[in-house]
Amino acid sequence: MTIKKILLIDDEPTIRELVKICLNDLVGWNVVTAASAQAGLKHLEIERPDVILLDVLMPGMDFTTFLHRLHGNHSLKTIPVILLSVRADWFTSQQLQQLGVVKAIAKPFNPLTLPDQITRALGWSFQPEYEFTL
Repeated sequence: MTIKKILLIDDEPTIRELVKICLNDLVGWNVVTAASAQAGLKHLEIERPDVILLDVLMPGMDFTTFLHRLHGNHSLKTIPVILLSVRADWFTSQQLQQLGVVKAIAKPFNPLTLPDQITRALGWSFQPEYEFTL
C-alpha cells in the first residue's frame, strides 16, 4: 500500500493538529501542515502531495487566489483540492467544479469519519487500522 501525502493548509493550530493526528493515526497517511496559503505554496515548491486540504477563511491570501496560483502552475494543477470550511454548505457542486475543487467538507467535522470522506471524494480506498463504533 502506498502512503498518501496530504498537505493541510489551515491557520487554526488546533485544526492542523487534529487533522494530522486523525489522518496519520487512523489511516497512516503522511500529513504536512501549513499555517497559511503562502506557506502552502512554498511547500509545493519542495514536494507534491496527493491531495490538498484547504481552509477557506484564512488571513493573507484568500483561497480563490491560492487556487488560481495552483491551477496556473502546469506541474501542480492536477493536485486535487478539498475545502475544509464552516461555510462548506455555501458551495454548490457547480461552484466547486468551477473552482477546480473536488469537495467541501464542513467544519466541525467528525475526526473518525474524515478519512472516509476524503477517500470517497477522491475515489481512493483504504483499510483502517482500527474499527470504530460511532
